[in-house]
Amino acid sequence: MSRVSFQTDPDRYRHWRLTIDGPVATLAMDTDEAGGLRDGYELKLNSYDLGVDIELYDAVQRLRFEHPEVKAVVLTSAKDKIFCAGANIRMLASSPHEWKVNFCKFTNETRNGIEDASKNSGQVYLAALNGTASGGGYELALACEHIMLVDDRSSAVSLPELPLLGVLPGTGGLTRVTDKRRVRRDLADCFATKSEGLTGQKAVAWKLVDEAVPRPEWNRTVASRAAELAARSRRPGGPGITLTPLDKKVTDDAIAYRYVGASLERAGRSVAITIHGPEGPEGPASPEGPASPVDADFWTLAMTRELDDLILDLRTNEPELGTWIFRTEGDPERVLAHDRLLLGSTDWLATETLLYLKRTLKRLDVTSRSLIALIEPGSCFAGSLLELALAADRSFQLAGVFEGTEGSEADPATITLTEMNLGALPMSNGLSRLNTRFFGDPAALEAAAAAKNRPLEAAEAAELGLVTFAPDDLDWEEEVRIAVEERASFSPDALTGMEANFRFAGPETMETKIFGRLTAWQNWIFHRPNASGPDGALRSFGTGHRPDFDKRRV
Repeated sequence: MSRVSFQTDPDRYRHWRLTIDGPVATLAMDTDEAGGLRDGYELKLNSYDLGVDIELYDAVQRLRFEHPEVKAVVLTSAKDKIFCAGANIRMLASSPHEWKVNFCKFTNETRNGIEDASKNSGQVYLAALNGTASGGGYELALACEHIMLVDDRSSAVSLPELPLLGVLPGTGGLTRVTDKRRVRRDLADCFATKSEGLTGQKAVAWKLVDEAVPRPEWNRTVASRAAELAARSRRPGGPGITLTPLDKKVTDDAIAYRYVGASLERAGRSVAITIHGPEGPEGPASPEGPASPVDADFWTLAMTRELDDLILDLRTNEPELGTWIFRTEGDPERVLAHDRLLLGSTDWLATETLLYLKRTLKRLDVTSRSLIALIEPGSCFAGSLLELALAADRSFQLAGVFEGTEGSEADPATITLTEMNLGALPMSNGLSRLNTRFFGDPAALEAAAAAKNRPLEAAEAAELGLVTFAPDDLDWEEEVRIAVEERASFSPDALTGMEANFRFAGPETMETKIFGRLTAWQNWIFHRPNASGPDGALRSFGTGHRPDFDKRRV
């Protein structure tokens, strides 16, 4: 299969129709049955695969950055009497294990992005279910703040994965039903085992939808509800920016953008990722003034778009490269100048840029790869870029410089903690990465925070617990080599489980539940013969043969 690209635009959509009418946008699902990303299945009944979700993710991003005038988004179907049949079953049955799990993860992240837009950007999503929404189709609706179901005696909402496929709703369905919709546990149990789902007023009574609307009143009521949501929105309006295509070059052993580069070390099953800081001698302009201080070329936004695309590319196309090694290059002061502008501005685009950086770092947190940060002379792990080191499973900061080399005259490596690290970019658990790092140790957190806005060399950073190791140049190469080689020798499955446990200390939220259960439950269930075996439910669906279940509870 050719390399999957996550770059698209509305002119190339095959599965969605995006229309904008003042403060209300309509995003209508209209899947091209013959437009599957891979061969061997048809996208019937508005079912979806990764290609459909890539377009949805692009549309959500463009609505946030290119259309600040849009305050409500109606998510509906362009097909008659069907909203969405969920993830394509033939695609799931024929896909390798890692494809299924990564597909579910990306789908989850896109749903979370919809919820983030409703919560933080004033761009509220309304699900207008003009027909049946089953499985992932209903899960798409669950990501919206208000759900309307046409009341025509046949259109239903359902989560039929357990009774029909032997798997679970993989895009957060079970969690959102209970934690977001507040459906009672016993009713949720009945609903998730009832393959045909619920219709009309009973779906309303069980809190599965907010209202059921007779078909003759459908169009008028949807328009009225969207107008109400738009009227309550705090979104400012004004001109947007264009998310221009990324300048990306891909070879067999490298991926390069303007600010982000990756060297694919296939022999060692690792990727060396370098983030370059802002260019130019001066920082960005002051946040004061009528014009937005941020545009499409603003370093933070441009770098975040590239990092986001790289994470998705590597996760999907390079599953055997299990260790990602992060470096940065540049002037820390230029990074901090961009951070100060973002934190000091009330402009909507500055806010959207911060929110996008937050979502991208969250995507890194839930990526099933080992993360190592190397802090060397010439690095710019400061403020927003320090988050990469705080996200890493291990970090190494060189004590001193590399003696006897071209860089021996450089200043020692430093890190700089700022307000950006104290809550502006929270993880899925609702805490900053710094707070998560020192969870349950307020004295250590206070000591680290007291050192903010000051460059910290290796000894002090290690003493404060901000880095894992601080070797000198005699030990640097050997310690880093051992760490990377050791990681490659372990079971990737066990590493994924360990890393997911360690990365999310502290309180559980709806997001941590969704990703934790995806990593553990769904990952395991997908791999079991009751689901994916030759006689499992996924492979038996639609054949007329009943699945042959191993009846032992494990």
